Amino acid sequence: MVGGFVAATVVTLIQFLRLRDRRLLLLAAMFAFQAQALSREWYDFWRDVFETGVCAAGLGLLLALSPRHTPPAGSPPSEPSVAPPPETPPSSPETTAPPPAV
Repeated sequence: MVGGFVAATVVTLIQFLRLRDRRLLLLAAMFAFQAQALSREWYDFWRDVFETGVCAAGLGLLLALSPRHTPPAGSPPSEPSVAPPPETPPSSPETTAPPPAV
């Protein structure tokens, strides 16, 4: 049983070297921790530590594989939440005329 997890760890590391996807490191850690946990006796403290490592790596993998809530690449950007400032009305010619010369 332990040999299967060791082989899975090696295959996952080879895939990581090929693809450079960091999520594969979490999967390899999960396999390695499970192999270590299964190689320990039931009363050994380190068995519980490695089983906790399996759970932590699994939760990390779940977080890494969860989809992000970002809009698709082809969709237009959403409307801004803040309204633009109102336009100033054009000034009348009386207010822009120069003052009369004295």
